[in-house]
Amino acid sequence: MIPSFPSHFLQILILDPFTTKLVSSCCKMSDLMAEGITIVEDLYKSREPVPEMKAIYFMSPTSKCVDAFIADFKLKPKYKAAYVYFTDYCPDDLFNNMKLYCAKYIRVVKEINLSFLPYEAQVFTCDNPGAFRSIYSPHSQDKRRTLETMADQIVTLCATLGEYPGVRYKNNMENTKALAELVDNKLSAHYELDEPGKKKEKTQAQVLIVERGFDPVSPILHELTYQAMEMADTSIEALLNEDDMLWVKLRHRHIGFLSMFFCSVYWKRKGEWKGNIMSMKYSGYNNILIKSLLSVLQKTVHLHLAEDCMNQYQKSVEKLCKAEQDLAVGSDVEGVKVKDPMRTLLPVLLHNHSTHDKIRAVLLYIFSLSGTTEENLNKLIQNVKIEHEREFILNWKELGVNIISAPSLFSRKPSRRERPEETYNLSRWTPVIKDVMEDAVENKLDTKEWPHQSECPAAWNGSGAVSARQKQKTSTLDDRRGGARLIVFVIGGMCYSETRCAYQVSQAVKSCQVIIGSSHILTPTALLEDIKALSKGPMETFTICENHA
Repeated sequence: MIPSFPSHFLQILILDPFTTKLVSSCCKMSDLMAEGITIVEDLYKSREPVPEMKAIYFMSPTSKCVDAFIADFKLKPKYKAAYVYFTDYCPDDLFNNMKLYCAKYIRVVKEINLSFLPYEAQVFTCDNPGAFRSIYSPHSQDKRRTLETMADQIVTLCATLGEYPGVRYKNNMENTKALAELVDNKLSAHYELDEPGKKKEKTQAQVLIVERGFDPVSPILHELTYQAMEMADTSIEALLNEDDMLWVKLRHRHIGFLSMFFCSVYWKRKGEWKGNIMSMKYSGYNNILIKSLLSVLQKTVHLHLAEDCMNQYQKSVEKLCKAEQDLAVGSDVEGVKVKDPMRTLLPVLLHNHSTHDKIRAVLLYIFSLSGTTEENLNKLIQNVKIEHEREFILNWKELGVNIISAPSLFSRKPSRRERPEETYNLSRWTPVIKDVMEDAVENKLDTKEWPHQSECPAAWNGSGAVSARQKQKTSTLDDRRGGARLIVFVIGGMCYSETRCAYQVSQAVKSCQVIIGSSHILTPTALLEDIKALSKGPMETFTICENHA
């Protein structure tokens, strides 16, 4: 994923905040050193000149980055020469400024097309939590610019994957069509620039664009998988990544499974670990024993993290989850329909749960009714004691979610896929995005509900089927996935239960790789605070282009 820099001499690598995250997500310092990088510096910080060394600049094509670059050479050059790599297309005015002041020091200028952040194997973000307020605040002054930047980032993802996909969007949502148009136009422009005079044909891939109001339930529920529970504590996020194979194996597992897993591992390995440690004590260290000890330490870390999750679950979360699931699913564990959601909500309101937890329960109650009366809402707000913070609930309207409406006997909810009872009682809800992914790979999406901004080849089919007119060929799984890729983008943030769906659908279908992305990843608490903040006054100038996030 990281660009190949010239490595025949020792060099300095200079990064902006976004590319620092990007490089960190792709490689380690040892990988950089193997490429001849001896020093990594922050573009924006004061740096000592090293005039005898050449510098590689890997940065976003923004005025702030380019100004910082020019400052390194305009008066007295800090480095012998500069090799400049942009994450995306560099506007002509910025490029001309660089030429004007620094031309004699620049050896290379290249556009890498890598302005998204790889988060996991099948998950990416735009690294821009601020996009939520920029898009949904009624006071926002840069909504269009934010959508433009996200479109650029989606295009660089497609270019990195070698895809020229068809684009579809969820109909009757305010921002999906606008982003779909931007993505499609920018894809066309990108491939015209990439291969002048040669028209690139659409590949067998699709981009689906939805936005957060499409499913307000999933990011509000208490999610009981290892990843979702741990990532609520952002301080440990850096410790859990794709290099940790145990983490990759367990992150989507339910907390109920983890307790049994670690109990089994502990008793099975206890004697082996003890023997290895004693062997090191008397025989000295060797590579095999060191690897064994590292494995012990890794499992110990995850054991303690899982114990923390279980303690949190047993203290308070368990009592909430039944009510939340009943409200979200619309029926109890036995499959009996919830006829009076207020009776389900009331015990939560009477318990000494946190204010945020009560707000989440109230929201699930309102979502289950597709809106409630203003009188009823006022009573709920008084009960939760948020009379002066009503925005936690009312501002969902900015996402197109019904909060205040007259309940009707004829209101109809979207139909959901029937799923076998094979999950935990307190995790029965399935994110709506999973239904969409499954329908998409099976070519079952309604064209009125999911219009085409542009179509990929008609032969695209997640089942791996091809038209009789096409030449049949045998292929490996990777080959088939390369020709049947589904990229789902959620405007306004995605939650961990939704990222998990990309892996589940890919594993079930096997002939289609599903990738999911968004402006950022949500946690319930952060989402509630973002919702509340939508009522704040006119925003200051937004800095989305400064960190390309």
